Amino acid sequence: MSDLYVAAGGGGDPVGTLIAARALGGDAAGPPPIATYAWERPEVDPTAAALGDGDFEGLVRETGDAGDGFAALTPATRVRPPAGSTLPGLARDLPARLLLLDPAAGLRALARRLGSMAAAAGGRIRVVDIGGDILTHGDEPGLCSPFTDALTLAACRLTGIPTTVHVAGPGLDGEIEERTLLERLTGREPLVPGRDAAAAASRALAWHPSEASALWAASLHGARGTVRTVRGTVRLTDASPGLYPLPLAEALGHNPVARALVEERPATLRAAAAVSQRLTGIDGLASERTPPPRRDQEPPAAGTAAPDRDTAMKVLREAADGADHVTLRHAARTLGLTWADIPALRTVLGIGTPLLRTA
Repeated sequence: MSDLYVAAGGGGDPVGTLIAARALGGDAAGPPPIATYAWERPEVDPTAAALGDGDFEGLVRETGDAGDGFAALTPATRVRPPAGSTLPGLARDLPARLLLLDPAAGLRALARRLGSMAAAAGGRIRVVDIGGDILTHGDEPGLCSPFTDALTLAACRLTGIPTTVHVAGPGLDGEIEERTLLERLTGREPLVPGRDAAAAASRALAWHPSEASALWAASLHGARGTVRTVRGTVRLTDASPGLYPLPLAEALGHNPVARALVEERPATLRAAAAVSQRLTGIDGLASERTPPPRRDQEPPAAGTAAPDRDTAMKVLREAADGADHVTLRHAARTLGLTWADIPALRTVLGIGTPLLRTA
């Protein structure tokens, strides 16, 4: 028997969710079940779509107690071209059981799938959001991807299953300021996972382009200071390692998109995304907005061989703009490499931590 852990935003959230599950005792009965979307950034998946069951080969099909089926990913699972996904690699390198969320059939179908997963696990639901945009009010200036988290909250509400929401590393996704989130989390005592929990995700963090999960893991290992990411600069503080719990109802109270989804119960993913766009002005099905590189810092063509360490460090220190650290995703992009080149870049730079220190 285990709680079902839900990675609220897709992308790299399963990595941080594994850390949270370890801290919350979710591995007591074996690898924790983690439900996640196959929703990646364009650099990983050129289709930038919410992939579903039909986009993968080699899924393991299961049937829940209520007769609603769901699928698990394994290291042998493969995504159908031209789509791309990091999930098969995460199924290999995370000590967890990854279950696929498919939102294509609308909110009710997503809720049924979550309910079947939780029933099969035998426990309650624990939603994990890395960064905290799940508590959006919809008008924060840095907000760029509120839809997936809102969809998750609404679907969990419709299951009727007791659910706790956990915010990890407030502000580390660069969307809502840490100060704002801590105000919204007032009265919630955070759990601080140990370094062993962070170490459980180390194999995945060695190659995955996630920035928010990498930042949270780095904070658990003691990193502090400014970090240059692809979208801008964030700061690791003494609040960054916290894992903050709050009831589902309270999280819904913050999130107007989630509340509207529960009320309107759209029958398709596009209709659900339209609700988010109406309330926030952000197209939930569009690629996450990433500022383009400055014209004087255009990188060479992707796939270029990594330079020697001294040359790479000189370039990265200049690109850090005074920040204490850079993420590996930002480092790869700055050097004209792809996310798939991150392991080779780590070897060249001689680092074994989630972030590269530049100061």
